[in-house]
Amino acid sequence: MRLVCADQQRAAFDPILCSDNQRNSMSTIAVIPVKQLHDAKQRLSSVLSGAERHGLFSAMVEDVLIAIRECPEIDGTMIVSNDASLMDLVREFNVELVDEPETPGLNQAAAMVAGLLAGRGVARMLFVHGDLPLVTGAELTGVLDGLGESADAEMAIAPAADLGGSNCVALAPPDCMTFAFGADSFARHMRIAEERGITPNVTRLPGIGLDVDTPEDLAELARVLADASSDVARRTRVYLTTSGILLRELTASA
Repeated sequence: MRLVCADQQRAAFDPILCSDNQRNSMSTIAVIPVKQLHDAKQRLSSVLSGAERHGLFSAMVEDVLIAIRECPEIDGTMIVSNDASLMDLVREFNVELVDEPETPGLNQAAAMVAGLLAGRGVARMLFVHGDLPLVTGAELTGVLDGLGESADAEMAIAPAADLGGSNCVALAPPDCMTFAFGADSFARHMRIAEERGITPNVTRLPGIGLDVDTPEDLAELARVLADASSDVARRTRVYLTTSGILLRELTASA
């Protein structure tokens, strides 16, 4: 397994990054799964070119990383991906880059990294998708609030706006759940938690609730950005504006 740190000198002294030593009992690591950037967001291919999809997804991942950086509850960040082009983000945000497992798939990646973090003694894992440009540090803080204070296994979950997907899942300890990402994952994660005797803390949040997968999602994002503060989705806003996509979307929906 490849583990890459942006700052190897810092990693030598930082128990959160790139070390298998015992972690602080309340340490929290955020994890973002990222597919190959050049192949991202195929469901947007009817409205965006390949280059536009690449640029949009890259900007959205950057906004998620900014939100993580602004969340005081999070001690470190990990990206699970085989995409070497992410190294610029690894350096800018000082994150750990971990290869995807040999058996591909989101659930396999989540299980692998949960086991890795649990083995390191990490207390809490925040698994958050990279296509949530409106997420904020305050929202992530809300998801993590109180998690891990009990000796029992705990889960907090922030679903998609339509209650279909599990856009952000926080676990204490990291490996206390079986993952069921995919169609209707929110309902499936709730069932699995019940089977394991875990009472999830469900938080519906507007930023985390909008994952940009479809043309309809992109149109909704454009409408939000037309009215929202400039502090929201900073990198995504810049990309959509400079590329002309934002104006195109707003014109199409007018």
